[in-house]
Amino acid sequence: MTWAKSILFAAKPTYLRKGIDGLACLIKEQFQLDPFQGQVFLFCGGRKDRFKALYWDGQGYWLLYKRLENGKMSWPQNQNEVQALSYEQVDWLMKGFAINPKIKNTKARSFY
Repeated sequence: MTWAKSILFAAKPTYLRKGIDGLACLIKEQFQLDPFQGQVFLFCGGRKDRFKALYWDGQGYWLLYKRLENGKMSWPQNQNEVQALSYEQVDWLMKGFAINPKIKNTKARSFY
């Protein structure tokens, strides 16, 4: 997706029966963003095994849909926000990895 200015994802689960107009309206009204700026917007359904991507290329919209046959995406849980992703984070997300891995802090152990 190197042709896109940036990649943004909507963390709140989205009703995926929405089409181009419904998703563009969601971008504009719920997130106060302009869907005509050349960004890719990612939306995930409640089951986290499918998503849609919406992109304006200057002449029209692209609507991409992907369904994972096995497994689910590790979709972030920040419910009411849109977050920018790097290309690397998008790759991790599509492979089922978390985009913000959590590493727990632990106390050092004494071995002797």
